[in-house]
Amino acid sequence: MRLVVVGAGIAGLTAATELVARGHDVVVLEARDRVGGRIHGIEIGPHVWADAGAAYLGDRHIALLALVKNLGLTTTPTVMKGRSRFALHGEPVSCEGRFPPLSAVALGELFDDLDEVTRSVRVDAPWLGPNAAALDRLSVAEWVDARLKHPDARIFFPLFLGEMMAAEARDISVLHMAFYLQSGGGIKFLNAFEGGAQAARISGGACRLCAGLARQLAGRVKLRQPVLAIHQESGRVVVSTSTNTFQGDAVVVALPPLLADAIDYRPRLTVRRAGSLTAAGCVVKVHLIFDSQVWHRHGLSGWSVNAEGPMLSTVDDSPADGSIGVLTGFITGSEARRFAALSAVDQRTAVFKQLHRLFGGLPEARAFHVTDWLSADYSRGCYAALFGPGDWMTLGPHLTRPHGRVHWAGTETSTEFFGLMEGAIRSGRRAAGEIVRDLRPA
Repeated sequence: MRLVVVGAGIAGLTAATELVARGHDVVVLEARDRVGGRIHGIEIGPHVWADAGAAYLGDRHIALLALVKNLGLTTTPTVMKGRSRFALHGEPVSCEGRFPPLSAVALGELFDDLDEVTRSVRVDAPWLGPNAAALDRLSVAEWVDARLKHPDARIFFPLFLGEMMAAEARDISVLHMAFYLQSGGGIKFLNAFEGGAQAARISGGACRLCAGLARQLAGRVKLRQPVLAIHQESGRVVVSTSTNTFQGDAVVVALPPLLADAIDYRPRLTVRRAGSLTAAGCVVKVHLIFDSQVWHRHGLSGWSVNAEGPMLSTVDDSPADGSIGVLTGFITGSEARRFAALSAVDQRTAVFKQLHRLFGGLPEARAFHVTDWLSADYSRGCYAALFGPGDWMTLGPHLTRPHGRVHWAGTETSTEFFGLMEGAIRSGRRAAGEIVRDLRPA
């Protein structure tokens, strides 16, 4: 069979390699001038790369770990060495571990509430779970107003939501929040370094995963080919870009929902890929580069959580050999929108002013990098699309349902590890399997 894959993120590349391995003729069309999608590496030193997009993995990410092994790559543990910094009430304070200096009772009640609503979700089909329609009508902001009374819980919750989902409470439904947390392995797993979803990174950058898959596809990936139209006619699929036309027996669209919706389909989609309230994941990542892990001199780990931005959290992402110091800052939610609107000079000023307040005494960073996912034309945000009130009940039943010869992949189509690299890989395998099954000669 002749097959077309739209999108060279890890979902599309996985689908393509699966189909090639089964003997099919495949072409992958990518709008950017690189592969990887929301997995993106930036060179921060000679042969040293940082993850500007997706980065972390844990021991439950079995498909991802298998891919790492098959490509001959290794992982680097996420290490917490030193005290954390918290700027939640006035001046920053240092604490052992990652538990913030807030009321343990209030945060315990918060996580009990989250656990209660999360356990009620049917992960394989969230729209079919008990009370799903009511949870999907309710925004997380409304849920917060009704459930969270203690000021410490109200301070901490938006920081937790930003770290986990790059979301603002008003942008997502309670059903989406609960599903995301449950799909990812539960709150404890998602929020943990050691033994959790953030236990390790790909040595040399997650971009090596996509580069390795692209090498296996040996020239089948066509860059700078944004797809404009997908028309089905006479038992064939015609895929049109701004400069070329490709024909095939079927197509895999491995794009975020907001991008997939921008394509002209004939026949038209019965249900669009995104709703009117579907939002882009709100995150900007910044990397501050030092000669070494200079925060260790002050007994600090580099980890921080901050009630005021722009950086709502920071983490030490330095390479294992300590040859360079890399402090990654996460700017999420409404802070990301504000930060993205600043000039480059004002962005740098804001970050360095906060850095001095958090880690006073650090030397001047030798380099500063900003990766703005909100403004990336071919991403429409990161980590993943945010499903607003009503989206799951409308979109959920159609996320993986083929549209004739059009099949769907991407982390937003996976009910397993939605929003993560693991979910993207599983979605690519599922889509490839569907095509082989549906188009197998009688």
